[in-house]
Amino acid sequence: MLDKDLIYKKIRNIEEYLEEVKFIVSLGTKEIASNVEKLRTLERNFQLVVDAMIDINMHFIAELELESPDSLQNTFEILGRKGIIPYDFSLKIAPVVGLRNKLVHQYEKVDRDFFIEQFKKEHKDFIEYLKYINQFLEK
Repeated sequence: MLDKDLIYKKIRNIEEYLEEVKFIVSLGTKEIASNVEKLRTLERNFQLVVDAMIDINMHFIAELELESPDSLQNTFEILGRKGIIPYDFSLKIAPVVGLRNKLVHQYEKVDRDFFIEQFKKEHKDFIEYLKYINQFLEK
C-alpha cells in the first residue's frame, strides 16, 4: 500500500530544494558558472531533487508491486508504462539520472555551462513530475 505521507514529504522536499535555487536559476549561465558557491548549491540541490524523485519512483514500484527496474533511470519508464506519469514524459525526464550520476560519481567531467542550462530546462520538468505524482495520489 502506498504511504502517501511519505510521498507527500518527498514532494515537499523537492519543492523546498527548487525554491532554494529559484534565485540562482534566474541568473545568467556565466554568472552561475563563475561563482563556485552558486554552482555547488545548484549541483547539490539537483542531486537532492533527483534522489527524492527516485525514492518516490521506487516506493511506487515496491508498493504497487510493479516490475523490477534494471536501472534507476528505468524507474521513470516503469511509472510511465503504468500510467502514473505520462509515458512520453517519463522518457523525457529519465535522463536526469545519468546527469546526476555524472555529477555525483564524477564519471566524467561535466561542462559547467551544460549542467546549468540542463538544470534550467529540467526545472520545469521537475515541477511537471510533481504535478503528475500529485494527480495520481488524488485519484
